[in-house]
Amino acid sequence: MKNVLVTGGSGGIGSAMAVAFAKEGCNIVLHCYKNKNRADELVKILCQSYGINAISVTADVSDRQSVNRMYDEIDAHFGYIDVLVNNSGIAQQKLFTDITADDWKNMLGVNLDGVFNCTQEALSRYMIKRHEGVILNISSMWGEVGASCEVHYSASKAGVIGLSKALAKEVGLSGIRVNCICPGVVMTDMMKSFDEQTIAELKEASSLNMLGTPKDIADAAVFLCSDKAKFITGQVLGVNGGFI
Repeated sequence: MKNVLVTGGSGGIGSAMAVAFAKEGCNIVLHCYKNKNRADELVKILCQSYGINAISVTADVSDRQSVNRMYDEIDAHFGYIDVLVNNSGIAQQKLFTDITADDWKNMLGVNLDGVFNCTQEALSRYMIKRHEGVILNISSMWGEVGASCEVHYSASKAGVIGLSKALAKEVGLSGIRVNCICPGVVMTDMMKSFDEQTIAELKEASSLNMLGTPKDIADAAVFLCSDKAKFITGQVLGVNGGFI
């Protein structure tokens, strides 16, 4: 039975991934930053529905000391993790000329520094010593092609892609796999700020004329973290309905 840490686990995609891994019999560490009540409720559901062990933890992934405290809690409960899913992320739409220094720092702090902090700690604490492990980073299709009015978001997600490819080469001989998923437009709470016309236009831009669901991303995540993908590392999987 694998121990899986999902950061950003109280959100739409994170919750779906936690459920998908639990269905496979994995123990779950559900990370959140602010939505502790939602995370605790999901932990109860996971334990009751799937008979696994699950805990919720809180941390600001952009802050290394906060991340270290989170891992101390994981140590006390599970001792180690086999799989790290870096899913925590924030988004913001702004003209490039309106992006403030704080906007830029906050975006890269959560979306890129968060991946660095959580990954480095998982590698040094568990995976390199145990000579096994899987790291899955959730980027975005905008990290591949860029999005107007989301320059800082696109830059942070492009950084996640580069980190994933480079790290896979570095830790492969330690028995560790690193991959990346780039979701397309997925119907989560982040989409609530878009009006119906914009949603319809995004749908039409997809080759499949449909938008994604959190489960679509979760199913891909479970596969890439499973033994069925044991020969797959350093890859970027676009789950975007043919949007790009």
